Amino acid sequence: MRTKYQRVLLKLSGESLMGTQGYGIDTQRLNDYATQIKEIVATGVQVAIVIGGGNIFRGLTGASRGFDRVKGDQMGMLATVINSLALSSALTAIGQRARVFTAINMFPIGEHYSKWKAIEALDNGEVAIISGGTGNPFFTTDTGSALRAVEVEAQVMLKGTRVDGIYTADPEKDPTATKFSEITYDEVYNRGLKVMDLTATALCKENRMPIVVFDMDTVGNLEKVIAGEPIGTLVY
Repeated sequence: MRTKYQRVLLKLSGESLMGTQGYGIDTQRLNDYATQIKEIVATGVQVAIVIGGGNIFRGLTGASRGFDRVKGDQMGMLATVINSLALSSALTAIGQRARVFTAINMFPIGEHYSKWKAIEALDNGEVAIISGGTGNPFFTTDTGSALRAVEVEAQVMLKGTRVDGIYTADPEKDPTATKFSEITYDEVYNRGLKVMDLTATALCKENRMPIVVFDMDTVGNLEKVIAGEPIGTLVY
């Protein structure tokens, strides 16, 4: 397979890991993800991954229920570590080497993240799973993904979601919503589209990090994006 990218940062949604369960980790969904990731690594693509934690705990939701915001965000960071360990386990089980990094020192659960260690893992054919967000409260895993994509010198940030791209409105609520094949960072901001939070979008814009938003839950889509097929929405 001819690939458009040599090194990517894949952002996975914690909510997507729930599958149809409504909470926690759906093993079938997890294994589907692991298989697709292994397939693209086999083509020579280097893959770094950041996973959200919304299937277990979301800091903002906790804050709205009376949790201290900083503690809530720290709980969310721990949720991303749980998801990262699960994905690492699923990858290892099918023969794909993976290494878990944590933004906060959590040895021996994962290696303390550094750009150089993550790139070393990628160069060795391992999947680098980078957990714990940025390690700071008040930042989302979208911002963590944008930061890590820039740090590990990825060519693109792939945002795997439940929908097949960016629309003029939420397609699950508005049947008249139309999809963009591509859109600029500024247009995302000016239209107030809920693609990622503003900090993540600004970070990608400043560092000219393109983003492809696509449906990760359809098996085979990741391979299509890597091959450069026009699925999803390109943000540039």
